[in-house]
Amino acid sequence: MDAQARSVLYRIIRRIPNRNIENLLKRWNCLSADQMRALDYTRPKWMIVEHVISFCEESRLGLKHVTNLEMIYRIENPDQGIWNACQLAEAQDDAVCVELTQFKEQFKAHLHGVIRHISIKMKKHEDEAIWIRIAWGDNFSKPNHLKPTYVVHHLHTSYVFISNLMAKHKIFLCQALVIATKHGSIKDGLLSTKSLNAMRDLLLRRYQQVFPNAHSRILQERNTLPSFPCIGKEHRDHEEIRHQMACEAFGHGAMPKLETAVYRLETRYKGNSNYTLSDKEEFFRGVVRFSSSSLLESLRHCVASGMAEGPVTPLLSAITQRGRNYFVITDKGPGVSSQASAQRA
Repeated sequence: MDAQARSVLYRIIRRIPNRNIENLLKRWNCLSADQMRALDYTRPKWMIVEHVISFCEESRLGLKHVTNLEMIYRIENPDQGIWNACQLAEAQDDAVCVELTQFKEQFKAHLHGVIRHISIKMKKHEDEAIWIRIAWGDNFSKPNHLKPTYVVHHLHTSYVFISNLMAKHKIFLCQALVIATKHGSIKDGLLSTKSLNAMRDLLLRRYQQVFPNAHSRILQERNTLPSFPCIGKEHRDHEEIRHQMACEAFGHGAMPKLETAVYRLETRYKGNSNYTLSDKEEFFRGVVRFSSSSLLESLRHCVASGMAEGPVTPLLSAITQRGRNYFVITDKGPGVSSQASAQRA
């Protein structure tokens, strides 16, 4: 076992509580029953790692087996680092006919054709997601398995989720995805979070949505005292309306656990006559960031409880409706400028 394999193995095991190491090694299924029984999980991590390494050398296991262990760990613990969403566009007529085997062959063929030294591993998860691990090298250096890129894609959907991708490798990965999925282009989805499950639930609409109905009413008189005899009924009516507006904007039940939403301002000061107050062409720039352990739950509670006025502003409801948590606000309204997108990439 070489130094890189040792480093990858040590990095995996040091992240896991001792009580969970045994279950991970069982799912890996590369150590014999006698070797598994010989491991003492009450000992310090470095001792456990040394014993596992000695068993791997005894069984002639190498980097290929260790990276397989890393993939098992990463699939079961996806909330490692930051995930970014990308969206495929311009689907070809036969895009819906792409099969897993065809996807694998074309994806690997393209990357192996443009990069001499690269390591690609793929696994299909139980939820039909394709997990891809890419260790990047170049024409002169071997793949770096300590900083792999992870890609998750559900076939026949337009979304791809990427973690730990360097800018210099982005064009190669995007080309491979476009070719393998039979699309014309791929763009930044402007959605990033630590939780892969939250990102997938939001974009694939895996949460309980609430749609406007014939009985929905907009709360016209806000923050005013009741002036009718049936004060209790009026309060209940106001609460129902606020709750309806909150659910229409952010859904009902458990929500995807996004942690942040970022709004970048690129505007100019303007007076009452809509003329700019300064002759300078520079934008007034600023950043507004909303943060919470569960941002959508917090926003829904603020609206439903009356802490925030309704109806919900499109700047907030766009998080669920457009599947984004990064916005650029210009003089023309919320959008994404090419300059801002380039800076973010």
